[in-house]
Amino acid sequence: MAIKISDVRGNPRPAAPVDPRPLIWFDIDNCLYSKDVGIDEMMRDRISAYMERLGLPAEEAAHLRHRYYTEYGLAIRGLVRHHQVDPLDYDAQCDAALPLETVLKPSTEMQALLKDIDRSRFRVWALTNAYYNHATRVLSLLNLTEYFDGVVSCDYGAQEFSCKPEEAYFNAALAAGGQPDPLKVYFVDDSALNIKGAHSLKWGHCVLFDEHGDQREKLGGLEKLEMGEKEGKVSVVTSMDDLRKAWPEVFVKGPKAI
Repeated sequence: MAIKISDVRGNPRPAAPVDPRPLIWFDIDNCLYSKDVGIDEMMRDRISAYMERLGLPAEEAAHLRHRYYTEYGLAIRGLVRHHQVDPLDYDAQCDAALPLETVLKPSTEMQALLKDIDRSRFRVWALTNAYYNHATRVLSLLNLTEYFDGVVSCDYGAQEFSCKPEEAYFNAALAAGGQPDPLKVYFVDDSALNIKGAHSLKWGHCVLFDEHGDQREKLGGLEKLEMGEKEGKVSVVTSMDDLRKAWPEVFVKGPKAI
């Protein structure tokens, strides 16, 4: 199952060499910027319009969009599987057509958070279900490119591609980032489904960014478990700046990483 590995400008790059430093993965959409900017709504409208152009009635399109996201992690996975859609055409009509420039602005708080990560002890990558061009476009508009070592995204150009929360995607990401030990992995995402998937693979330090409080209950109590020798810890934050509390060892002058 294919993934795409790129630098922050979208250029292909090789997988990172194995590195003993823990690896931090940041989801991009609705994590590096607030969900309140409205990109989710824009995307839903474009996906629904795309599905209607396939001949699906509006009500059925809305139902299938939700169903495919729930079953496959991405609406496009269901469209490829059941409607023989070209994922690159889908991307051009949906993600790539979003007027991101009108809503995304740099956040000094997010820049400060990423800047304060101790780069002598940690590496930082982005992990997204979007295609690489959307991912790098968002990073550029937010002025965050300098803080990331690489980007792992879905490879819409491949005949078969994987996505979060699939095991194949997470395992490929570990190989791409050069950190084979899942317990040395840090991961923040706004989807409880993705956090549960990573935790099931023993990723060590998973954080659910639950900005509006509508995801926590979907964890099924995982956040109440303590970290064990062979199992990771799940935390919940409602502000990305609270990663400083969830992962104090990650930041400059923090305690030694586990």
